[in-house]
Amino acid sequence: MTAKQTTDKLHHLPTPVIESFTSIYFIGIGGIGMSNLARYFLANRKKVGGYDRTPTKLSQLLEEEGAFIHYEDKVESILPIFLDPLTTLVVYTPAVPPTNREFVYFLKNGFTVLKRAQVLGEITKLSNAICCAGTHGKTTVSSMVAYILRQSEVDCSAFLGGILKNYKSNLLLSIKSEISVIEADEYDRSFHWLHPWIAIITSASPDHLDIYQTADKYYESFEKFTGLIRENGYLIMRKNIPVTPRCHSSVHQYSYSLTEGDFHADNIRIGNGTLLFDFIYPEGQIKNIELGVPILINVENAVVSAAAAWLSGATPLEIKAALLGYMGAKRRFDVRYKSDKVVLIDDYAHHPDELRASILSIKQLYNNKKITGIFQPHLYSRTRDFVDAFASSLSLLDELILLDIYPAREEPIEGVNSKLIFDKVKIENKVLCSKEEALDLLKKRNPEVLVTLGAGDIETLLPEIEKILRDK
Repeated sequence: MTAKQTTDKLHHLPTPVIESFTSIYFIGIGGIGMSNLARYFLANRKKVGGYDRTPTKLSQLLEEEGAFIHYEDKVESILPIFLDPLTTLVVYTPAVPPTNREFVYFLKNGFTVLKRAQVLGEITKLSNAICCAGTHGKTTVSSMVAYILRQSEVDCSAFLGGILKNYKSNLLLSIKSEISVIEADEYDRSFHWLHPWIAIITSASPDHLDIYQTADKYYESFEKFTGLIRENGYLIMRKNIPVTPRCHSSVHQYSYSLTEGDFHADNIRIGNGTLLFDFIYPEGQIKNIELGVPILINVENAVVSAAAAWLSGATPLEIKAALLGYMGAKRRFDVRYKSDKVVLIDDYAHHPDELRASILSIKQLYNNKKITGIFQPHLYSRTRDFVDAFASSLSLLDELILLDIYPAREEPIEGVNSKLIFDKVKIENKVLCSKEEALDLLKKRNPEVLVTLGAGDIETLLPEIEKILRDK
């Protein structure tokens, strides 16, 4: 099939519904997904404000860019410009509890209150949206697709779930391209608000069982997502995922994986700090692609990213050049420090399958080094649901420092704590401790490859960890 070429005309993303508001107020503005929406509206010259529980680097950057943000859940703290229901749209994240005072106030006083996903769906309704879904891999793939297209003549806008290191941003805006790249989040069924032109499914390992209850319902949610693909659109799904597509009959369906499918890799070569492979696609192959982030798990990510870019009109030469220049997304296999003595890697992995893939990739890359992991479990419910799987994945490490559970949006669950995982980890060199104690432990140890893992606030330790390693 001939690659679909895109037009070069100016495309306006905002829909009339959103355009009618002059002020946008975010409840939970500091999150990675909310902040890119806030940036989008700032770029469109809206007044932007919001609340979050604590300051973050993202919220501080938003304030520098013109957003009005406060950190107390008090209606009195909201500026008057955000208190008119005729001019202010309120956007919230599902992580915000229904008891939040500001949330209750806006609901009771006639404001238009929408989930982040609803707003994103409206913004992308009129674009050619490339929506990347999956239990894991979606941040890397959406970032990689966006980077390839930005480096090509096709171009794109992008709303990402991580900071793309090449651009130091989670939002990219184009004045010429009709394509938008979206990270499609399955939590709270948020991706059901999207309108994909190209849908990517990287994985479907049951997660968020506090929302879905069963694996079958989790799979059904992805099946519904495939049914949202527009007529004559595209589905690119990894082989052997237990999801039965419900696409319109006109949708073009493709498979991919590391070594099989309509799109796959061949002739993979790893050595001397480089990784090369040949990309196989329906019309031929691109030989000797070199990855800028040379780890095996990124070959499969590169395969599906190249597939989406090719379908969007990027040329083989553009794809090859971009994959070499791609620096990765922050907190996705992010090499923070490297010396002759030690390597520090930070990774967002928080599901057992992600942990296993990350640890195995590190072991392959540094096969003669001792691998030490610091893992912070994320959510009581996820810990409870996947205790055995977490223990199995963490047992691949040579050393483990296991931290307390990061609760995020949840209240504690009786009897659920990190010790449940700790007791089942099968390596001898393991320690259960607090974040503060972990830093003291590192001062007394000499790790060779140290990886921090988790989706909570473990990244706040990184500056001090890096200092400890540099001082050794």
